[in-house]
Amino acid sequence: MDILRFITAGSVDDGKSTLIGRLLYDTKQIFADQLEAIEQSGRLNESGEVDLSLLTDGLKAEREQGITIDVAYKYFNTEKRKFIIADAPGHIQYTRNMVTGASNSNLSIILVDARKGVQEQTRRHSIISSLLGIPHLVICINKMDLVGFDEAVYNKIVEDYKLFAQKLNAKDIQFIPVSALKGDNIVEKSTAMDWYSGPSLLEHLEQVPVSSDINLENARFPVQYVIRPHTTEYHDYRGYAGKVISGVYKKGDKVVVQPSGQTSTIKSVQLGGKELEEAFAPMSVVVQLEDAVDISRGDVLVKQEDELETTQEFEALLCWMATKPLKPGAKLLLRHNSTDSRAVVREIMYKVDVNALEDVQDVDQVQLNDICCVRIRTATPLLLDKYEDNRSNGGFILVDEISFTTVGAGMVTSTVDESKLSYMI
Repeated sequence: MDILRFITAGSVDDGKSTLIGRLLYDTKQIFADQLEAIEQSGRLNESGEVDLSLLTDGLKAEREQGITIDVAYKYFNTEKRKFIIADAPGHIQYTRNMVTGASNSNLSIILVDARKGVQEQTRRHSIISSLLGIPHLVICINKMDLVGFDEAVYNKIVEDYKLFAQKLNAKDIQFIPVSALKGDNIVEKSTAMDWYSGPSLLEHLEQVPVSSDINLENARFPVQYVIRPHTTEYHDYRGYAGKVISGVYKKGDKVVVQPSGQTSTIKSVQLGGKELEEAFAPMSVVVQLEDAVDISRGDVLVKQEDELETTQEFEALLCWMATKPLKPGAKLLLRHNSTDSRAVVREIMYKVDVNALEDVQDVDQVQLNDICCVRIRTATPLLLDKYEDNRSNGGFILVDEISFTTVGAGMVTSTVDESKLSYMI
């Protein structure tokens, strides 16, 4: 059974937490004690019923203020698929939380209040979803009960969004009219909107393809741990543990250890002590090689026919997550898969206006929640793919060297030819 990871986003009070609560409630994914706890809370929704948003607003501050602050993760499954939900905040000051939740998502649900139409945060979250390479968007036009389930209201919002979406790099957009409060078109098709012939939200989530979104062409296996049991029985055993982030590996494959360039052949691929026919993304396995080559944490096994060039300088889209502004020359710690490297932000090339999807030139610094394009130089050679080609190997985070807090999340857009560079950090 495969897994669909999706995020809910949109403007404030569009009903994101209520929609997830309704999805969990109507699919009978709520424990009796959970339901009893929210019933005893005394907090009711507009109809005088139990407020289902309490199922996701887990922080005390969220419950007190009636808003979502942090990303809340929920899990449920049906007979067809398993689901991991990230409920993202709608407020602009929590954009960084939305980016964090969206980074591993296959699908983004953007909620639109039927009374208000497409808002600034609708555009912002749609653009961020597009920049992060999320392949599937679902535009849930919510609170249709408050506009009398009017088809004309729905059609107008669809028209407005499609006009805006022409600027997005969105491959798949589905529009669904819903009422999270009443449950219309969430799990079951709504009888109040017989003019809508598409699937309910759950039906769409169950059938949207996810296997085709995984890069199975470019084999990338970053080594996380070298296994060397110091026992007489396994004195010659050497295994390399890690996660297949893209591609397929099987016994007999010719591989190259990068960045050293050593070559060998896969002797076995194991999971839980049992040998596998093949391993593919996103499986975590142990790989054994025929030869005793020098491999350590951070090295990457790639196929011989698909070698990856190392680079120490690249351009990337970056979401800045710190209150301290980012300026050219900032020195940070860059984490990419199993590799840590000191890095310097050499240049801020432009900032992205996420409302108009336009580039703002001549920027000397970026603020919290800004998205910008930067040029970064690292002390250690890295094995990078462009994010649009391989999300798993094209993403990284920036960490403050003193506090070790995450201050940025980036997506590689292009690498620089090392032969043209004459400077180092």
